[in-house]
Amino acid sequence: MNKPLAPPVDAAALPAAPARRAGPSPVAIALLASVFVVAACGLVYELSAAALSSYLLGDSVLQFSTIIGTYLFAMGVGSWLSRYFERQLPAHFLRIELMVALVGGFLPALLFIANAYVPGAFRLLLYGLVVVVGTLVGLEIPLVMRILRRDIVLKDLVSQVLTFDYLGALAVSVAFPLLLVPQLGMIRTGLLFGLMNAAVGAWALWLFRHELRRLGAHALACMLALAALAAAFAFADRITTLAEDKFYQDRIVFAATSPYQRIVVTRGSAGHRLFLNGNLQFAERDEYRYHEALVHPAMAAHGAPKKVAVLGGGDGMAVREILRYPSVESVTLVELDPNMTKLFTAHETLAALNGHSLSSPKVKVVNADAFKWLQEADDLFDVIVVDFPDPTNFAIGKLYTNSFYALLDRRLAASGYAVIQTTSPLVARKSFWTVAQTIESVGLVATPYHAHVPSFGEWGYVIASRRPWRRPDALPAGLRFLTADTLPLLFDFPKDMARVPAEVNRLSNQVLVTTYEQEWGKVGVTH
Repeated sequence: MNKPLAPPVDAAALPAAPARRAGPSPVAIALLASVFVVAACGLVYELSAAALSSYLLGDSVLQFSTIIGTYLFAMGVGSWLSRYFERQLPAHFLRIELMVALVGGFLPALLFIANAYVPGAFRLLLYGLVVVVGTLVGLEIPLVMRILRRDIVLKDLVSQVLTFDYLGALAVSVAFPLLLVPQLGMIRTGLLFGLMNAAVGAWALWLFRHELRRLGAHALACMLALAALAAAFAFADRITTLAEDKFYQDRIVFAATSPYQRIVVTRGSAGHRLFLNGNLQFAERDEYRYHEALVHPAMAAHGAPKKVAVLGGGDGMAVREILRYPSVESVTLVELDPNMTKLFTAHETLAALNGHSLSSPKVKVVNADAFKWLQEADDLFDVIVVDFPDPTNFAIGKLYTNSFYALLDRRLAASGYAVIQTTSPLVARKSFWTVAQTIESVGLVATPYHAHVPSFGEWGYVIASRRPWRRPDALPAGLRFLTADTLPLLFDFPKDMARVPAEVNRLSNQVLVTTYEQEWGKVGVTH
């Protein structure tokens, strides 16, 4: 992604260069090594901006596309501007390195703080920082190439610079999702690579100390940049807390970044609340309403389910409700993020919320992509509970497509029921009925219903089956929300939530993601 965009070089038009040594000088070798670091740092800033925008704005495909496009355009602008740097190239290179280090290194922290304190300015700051960093990165490589022309012939120069540039990009593209973000978090990752950029600046200061004017001023600038980045790195947790305490308002009792999402658990007047990428997943004070409505209409209607699967729902709340049925012999929980299942198994307070359900000998936890798992599994289940986050992006949207529901049908026993959490039929009416239409498109019967959950408002679900849903005669004892008498009320839709025409959500179009974003964007809240 991070490609040097230096202007094409016409060898014939270049002035004659002085005679080269037989091999690259130590300065040339040092600069080539710095190209590797420069490329790695530039790609980290690009990925950080794209990842943060997808976390906070949703629609990962749109955010990654626009951020990467803007970044590459800005690199082209920087590459074009490099022609105006004619003298004191080492000094310009050093200054640019320090500016990239500061702007790029602080980019994730600034965006987190802006999202918490001035959310209206988030997009403007996001793209402004991307343009600034991209322009500065676009200046770096052309300046390095022009400095290196002193020691390396053109054909070797281009191949060596591009090789180190691409190797740096490759290293970071692998390390960013697998190592850097999970181990350091987004803010520390940005600051670490800012320190690396500043170190390259300090290296340039040493390499060209005999050429630089105002050496003392340059040395002071290097020290100040390194000190600022190092101090921020040391206090990164406080920066994160400052931003998240304002955003979530309640006290944060747990926070972690996995390769898949940002997990935050808070505690306040509503008890514990779980947020994934800033979106509320449950509140302790009323989660029983959501999970009772999700699980029991399908489980009780089946009569005596033995094998049950839960897709998503790594918090274990749905599993807790399923285990109320004595007939259940096994529950397979398929959750993509192992950090979720570990958290709600090992954390004493959170495990207590799900009744320590994930520690039950009846429960098998599988950390895998549900789509792929359905393709490879060969078991049949009496009930399948689908508890994914709302389709805020295409990665999640694929789990609401007709392709996914066709796979779900293959894993469902002949008399089985699947139930899908399906966003709000009041706020996102068309999105809700798009899911129902998509389920019906694969030959399943769709039985929609809804329940009021104060933390979310009116919330929707759809039961999918080969036989019509039948009202159960009884529900398990100890429920706090549902009764056998009030259950039929959930299946009655008032006029403002009644069915509307909707398209089938397919892998090839994913209309649901667009529709969902349009409908929820009007109120600025997502589940």
